[in-house]
Amino acid sequence: MIVFSRPSLLRTLILSGLTLVGGLAQAAAEYKIVTASEKGTYFAIGKDLAKYVAPDADIQLEVLPTSGSAANVKLMRYEPGVKLAVVQADVYQAFLDRAAAGNAEAAQIIKPLRVVLPLYNTEIHYIVRSDSEMNYLHDIRGAKINGGLVGSGAALITHTLYKMMFGGAMPEEQASFLSNEEALVKLIGDKSVDVVVVAAGQPAPLIANMKPEAQKFIKLLKFDPKHASAQAALNVYAPATVQAASYPNLLTEDFSTISVGAFLVTYDYNLKDTLYRFSQLGKSLCQNFSRLQAEGHPKWKEVDLSMPKLPPGWSYYAPTYRELRNCSVKKQKKCSAEERILGLCGA
Repeated sequence: MIVFSRPSLLRTLILSGLTLVGGLAQAAAEYKIVTASEKGTYFAIGKDLAKYVAPDADIQLEVLPTSGSAANVKLMRYEPGVKLAVVQADVYQAFLDRAAAGNAEAAQIIKPLRVVLPLYNTEIHYIVRSDSEMNYLHDIRGAKINGGLVGSGAALITHTLYKMMFGGAMPEEQASFLSNEEALVKLIGDKSVDVVVVAAGQPAPLIANMKPEAQKFIKLLKFDPKHASAQAALNVYAPATVQAASYPNLLTEDFSTISVGAFLVTYDYNLKDTLYRFSQLGKSLCQNFSRLQAEGHPKWKEVDLSMPKLPPGWSYYAPTYRELRNCSVKKQKKCSAEERILGLCGA
């Protein structure tokens, strides 16, 4: 029988990527997170979680690009290895509404899903040609609009907002479901598209990486929350400010748009190892949160760990909720100078 010394065993565990759980050595778990386009903010958020959070939870997190939130809900439910998803609030609620209306497939998909963490509001960017007569969202009636790929949150927002603003569904001949990149080419090229809708937290890489010359070809539409057509939309979506600093090559001043919440979602897992991994993930989120805000995508600065009450029908995932709730309590507690000197303020 081979007997390992403690240093030798420790070295073996480190080099082989193992961790001790309940006295037994286990390999780092291989999880996947589904996001959206590689040029979108959700993908950047996934990369940040893989870089700054997953390692301390002994998780190897693979970040997968997808068509968007609606697809993510189904992938989260059925795709092997997918343990996390970034999902827009309106998409999540749409599945719940259809489940409540008696749709058995929607119920099967959405009821076992749980929220890990509310993230931030996703700004909706409406892009038109620079010479377009349209300047506001309420000007798009009758335009040829690309809402993004089927299965994307942007596609749902595009059609839901249109219906709310104009009192009827968008005519099929006005709608297209191309990728953002394809739609932008058509917007400027053959002009078979008049409006391209990009749902991504600012700065959206696709727009932020445009050259200054892009000002000659495109502009962004504003949202007027006081316009009569906006009132129904404000029951579901929230006004937001797009900052010129997010797109210095395109903008010279801030302007208003509309936004929707984004959430980090998982499944209601109950296996012992998975429960442990997610508990560690919650702990790592707490411990590395300041680093996410300092070094991750700028949208992390809009995230907090207060774990607010969720809408009816939504539920938090217990293992991560316990860790993050305790974390938020510690962060909110005021630390006196004496406690700080004595090292009693925590990490």
